[in-house]
Amino acid sequence: MGSFLMFIATLTTVVGIAYARTDIPKDLNAFATQQDTVYYWADGTPMARTGWVSRQEMPLSKIPDDVRWAVLAAENADFYSDHGISTQGITRALWRTVGEGDTQGGSTITQQYVKNVYLSQDQSFSRKFTEMLLAVKLDRHVSKDEILEEYLNTSWFGRGTYGLQRAAQAYYGKEVTQLNASEGAFLASLLKGASLYDPAINPRNHDRAVKRWKWTLDRMVEIGKLSPAERARYTTFPEPKPPHKPNGTAGQDGYLVQLAEAYAKRAAHISDARFDLGGYQIYTTFEKPRMTALTRAVKEARDTLDPKQRKADRHVRFGASSVAPDGRILAVYGGPDFERQAFNESNAGTVPAGSAFTPFVYAAGLEHGIARERNGPRTSVTPSTVYDGDDDIPVMTPEGPYWDRSGKMVKGQNDGDHSYGRISLHDAMAKAVNSPFLQLGMDAGLKQVRSTAEASGLLPSSFGPPVPAFSMGNSTPSAIRMADAYGMFAAHGMHTDPYSVRKVTRNGEPIRLNLPQAKRAVRPAVADEVTASLARPGGASGVALASPVAAKAGTTEDDTARWYVGYNQAASTAVVVYRMDLTKSLAPLPLKGLGGDSAAGEKLSSQIWNTYTEAMTK
Repeated sequence: MGSFLMFIATLTTVVGIAYARTDIPKDLNAFATQQDTVYYWADGTPMARTGWVSRQEMPLSKIPDDVRWAVLAAENADFYSDHGISTQGITRALWRTVGEGDTQGGSTITQQYVKNVYLSQDQSFSRKFTEMLLAVKLDRHVSKDEILEEYLNTSWFGRGTYGLQRAAQAYYGKEVTQLNASEGAFLASLLKGASLYDPAINPRNHDRAVKRWKWTLDRMVEIGKLSPAERARYTTFPEPKPPHKPNGTAGQDGYLVQLAEAYAKRAAHISDARFDLGGYQIYTTFEKPRMTALTRAVKEARDTLDPKQRKADRHVRFGASSVAPDGRILAVYGGPDFERQAFNESNAGTVPAGSAFTPFVYAAGLEHGIARERNGPRTSVTPSTVYDGDDDIPVMTPEGPYWDRSGKMVKGQNDGDHSYGRISLHDAMAKAVNSPFLQLGMDAGLKQVRSTAEASGLLPSSFGPPVPAFSMGNSTPSAIRMADAYGMFAAHGMHTDPYSVRKVTRNGEPIRLNLPQAKRAVRPAVADEVTASLARPGGASGVALASPVAAKAGTTEDDTARWYVGYNQAASTAVVVYRMDLTKSLAPLPLKGLGGDSAAGEKLSSQIWNTYTEAMTK
């Protein structure tokens, strides 16, 4: 008896000292705190998921009581009355350790939480002892609801998920707030091991899952947390959905995630370090049907090329974007595959806009008028104002012809070297005559042209030098910015900066997002006249479409880029085709011979635009 009392005294002293020296760790395991970030399509369906783990925190107040008690009934019915450990559980665990060599079993929810977030998963006696000490100390310093909330948010449920919220989505395709007691009872069984109870892993798991499900519901009745009448309603096992293929960033999705992540950080003022913790739900503006149609349109165009047989068909790049008149980015084509090429063609300012820039010159002239004499009065410009539409005519200044730095007289060049004689600005825009707009840019003032282009949405960083070629598109906007700027015309002169995210939440809680506001770029009459001059009876190839469109092709003087930009009231879409070998330099390569002959190459961008627009019209 003396020896026994001495043993008890010594044990109590050792445990007391160990308890006093045990502090609750400040740092949690990486898997306990890290969450994934989920991106959603415009219709609210999941688009992609990023992060090392699939986890999203959910406040206990949002978890239905029946689901909470299903877990407690299955794992620790005395949770709210115990002190972090269970005497019966400890006795059972010691018996298994000494008698059977098995250290598992006997853990309360508090102990399981401690193991999940503070300790390793090994089954040594010392780890179990530390677990119990921490559980008791945590129980004294943290409320039961807090412990339960964190436990439900950090536990492993299989299928790559941590926490009840992700488990509800993985197994039932719904939010945890939508679960009932029956579904909660099945999810509770997974805490014993998804490899034993997930029917998708092994057909034999189904019988085990059904038995455990029934037992949990009966246990809920036994502890008074489910009425017999409600229990009687749950007679059919709630079959979980088959596992979904993980949403990654392959294909075009990576470009969308790249755009949305950058915008969300900027508009919601989220630092990189905080964003890396995960837990965000990012609701984008991207529309899946449009993405599918645009990707398919580019693929069809790419399939017409033969890089093995034709040198001109090598290193061909496609950038495309579809933007709503209110600034929502609806779809982009960023490249062949994000995992192979992270360089986003739709958001890159790499090639000149060429003659696709001339609508902004026209708008600047209509908006600000012209001054053909230095410091002279400005006169208004109308659609019927006549300019010389001949090819190879000198660009004039108040002092005479304009000479470049090399001593060469700058002259207007029309596509195909065609001359049109005296022509109104409206007809010159409708017929894609370049020379009048080269002169109009000088008459209106390149500063005014630049101001109008910037107000329309083109970035100042993309602007070329202020020389006559500025009016002919020596600037290098991205496809997103070109589509957005043309969308200003569709919006009757109102411009909204392009944006890719409409809402951001973290663990279900909204985060303030500074979305762009529409601003007046040009007068409605000016925008509507540009639209009228660009009106097309059909699509890019003359095929009749269900809704009227306005469109403009764009070529460059050195034939290194071909654009096609068009819009209606639903969307503005820009497509650019160019060649560039990124392994050597960022210099665009000539497009001569692309597609086998010049005519085929010239139509490639308009073919993509038309295929996409026809698909969306249907």
